[in-house]
Amino acid sequence: MKTIKGPGIFLSQFIGAEAPFNTLEGLAEWAAALGYKALQIPCNHPHIFDLPKAATSQAYCDEITATLARHGLVISELSTHLEGQLLAVHPAYDLAFDNFAPEAVRGNPSARQAWATQALKQAAAASEKLGLTAHATFSGSLAWPYFYPWPPHNAVLLEEAFTTLAQRWLPVLDCFDQHGVDVCFEIHPGEDLHDGVTFGRFLALVNHHPRCNILFDPSHLRLQHMDYLDFIDRYHDRIKAFHVKDAEFAASGQSGVYGGYQNWADRPGRFRSPGDGDIDFKSIFSKLSQYDYSGWAVLEWECCLKNAETGAREGSEFIRRHIIPVSERAFDDFAAGQNDRQQARRMLGLGGDVFHD
Repeated sequence: MKTIKGPGIFLSQFIGAEAPFNTLEGLAEWAAALGYKALQIPCNHPHIFDLPKAATSQAYCDEITATLARHGLVISELSTHLEGQLLAVHPAYDLAFDNFAPEAVRGNPSARQAWATQALKQAAAASEKLGLTAHATFSGSLAWPYFYPWPPHNAVLLEEAFTTLAQRWLPVLDCFDQHGVDVCFEIHPGEDLHDGVTFGRFLALVNHHPRCNILFDPSHLRLQHMDYLDFIDRYHDRIKAFHVKDAEFAASGQSGVYGGYQNWADRPGRFRSPGDGDIDFKSIFSKLSQYDYSGWAVLEWECCLKNAETGAREGSEFIRRHIIPVSERAFDDFAAGQNDRQQARRMLGLGGDVFHD
């Protein structure tokens, strides 16, 4: 077994216009002061991390590494959640997602998709230069508007959606493979890969690609009423990244898992700071340790009640408290006998002689 690394923190929810949140140096100093050991860095803020430059310049990547090292930090993963989203956008979301892309490709879905593909491949190259082995992203979504079977279930529509999604991702997965980096899809409502069944369907269509893996975030499974511990049992060999994000669900006679178009604070299911929701993180950390997960435990702070600064401070301690320093030997080794075959046969009443066919 291996000890999970952490705590790490995903920067997306903390980057801002004011110091210390407007530079990588400032964010690093702030995170280190809170006890974090790693940063998960989004690729959509050039003033924080210049992705095209990182993809081509080892010197720039070494500079980033040195900046973090001055504060006792490393990078856990790069993130292309927004870029991955733009690899597959249903027309219903064109306008909503256009702002995720550079102005030059807005209003042009084909150009936007090409830009997203290039950005993902740049992230693969940058990850290798930074010495990373995992990458966090979204799958994008073509079928999501049809997640509920009304109009009635359309098998051909879903087949076309997932086949196209796989075709768009295969060259990207191959690129990440060339750079020795796992693509970790966050299983997330709003994405076509939003549960185990959809991930499995996609995995089969990309020929069980070795770089097709999972970012495990239990909050999104909890709000779908999924068994997130059983999910680990089923998919642990594909879990290569981990977001520590809490959630809670309080059954209501007014609305359910779809939320009734309400603000987050008013929904039956809502995200909370770690420890404030109802997710069993003690069991999650135990299972991940049992299955030799050796990646990072990274706080993704999203809470409809608590402020971000408090959530970040508490999250660092929460993760540290849940990491299990795994034992290098069994607790009952002190009472173990020798692994002697003749002695074992005598203990079984089979005599001391060992016979082989």
